[in-house]
Amino acid sequence: MRVRLLLLFLLLILLPGDTTLFGGRPRLGTDTRIRAIAVPLDARDPARRRLGPLAYLAGWEIRGRDPAFGSFSAMTIEDGVLVMLSDAGGIQRLAVDGAGAIRGISFADLPGGPGPGREKRERDSESMTRDPATGQIWVGFENANAIGRYAPGFARMEALARPRAMRRWPYNGGPEAMVRLRSGRFLVFSETAGARAGQSEALAFDGDPTAPGAVPLRFYYRPAADYCVTDAVELPDGRVLLLERGVGLPDLLSAKLSIVDPRAIRADETLPGREIATLARPITVDNMEAMALAREGGRTILWIASDDNFSSPFQRTLLMKFALDEKALGER
Repeated sequence: MRVRLLLLFLLLILLPGDTTLFGGRPRLGTDTRIRAIAVPLDARDPARRRLGPLAYLAGWEIRGRDPAFGSFSAMTIEDGVLVMLSDAGGIQRLAVDGAGAIRGISFADLPGGPGPGREKRERDSESMTRDPATGQIWVGFENANAIGRYAPGFARMEALARPRAMRRWPYNGGPEAMVRLRSGRFLVFSETAGARAGQSEALAFDGDPTAPGAVPLRFYYRPAADYCVTDAVELPDGRVLLLERGVGLPDLLSAKLSIVDPRAIRADETLPGREIATLARPITVDNMEAMALAREGGRTILWIASDDNFSSPFQRTLLMKFALDEKALGER
């Protein structure tokens, strides 16, 4: 039974193109009815609130009526509103308070993509990062191995690039995670590309990766065994927090959080990482793919969301909120 379940999850998560186990990817409609159902951090110990350097504040299973709601692969936060990007090019904005009340809901579709159509294979938007000073947004398209730059609020696509260094990345293993550092540098992590066993390729751009003539530095990252990087955010001290997804027995789905220091990036070398937390049963977990970092009341807040692959009830859309204990992370 466990082997059959594992195969089912692998099909749901890893099928390429514009198909899932149960059909194509729908486009967002107009039904913005959403409800949040509270979930504990630990199903066996509902009073538990600590996971390494993370203090659990709240968490919910988010259910939307629109058939295209969910499948979140990337996330940012703007003025307290979560901007969540599905891997079918859907933009879903919402805010949720401590009691699970949801407000400010709006739906939209990405204006344009790396292909002429609007099919999932041309709009597989897996990563996103934002410049808080200008409001510009960058989106990584996995199947096309492309990066698009958007005007604030996704008003329009301003530029699209297919970096030469990404051309050999697998069709379903491209730019899964991307982060713009405060220095203006960009880091882009592939999901499965790599010429070294157990490692994945990553790129460091000195500036905008969509700028003409942008040439990145290639490096490598070694995630935990059977894990791959799914998102990245910059911490207040300049280090980068990586989200890694695991698929395998006995947990089926799990996730890890690791820290890397971009100052240690060297051409064609492996960037060392340090694991700080693991989400595995009985911890509430699903196909964790998206992160966002914010400040609230003097605290650093980490949001983590899951990609349900439009396959409810087999998977859930989870949204979890943590306070990050920066002292527990140690010095840079």
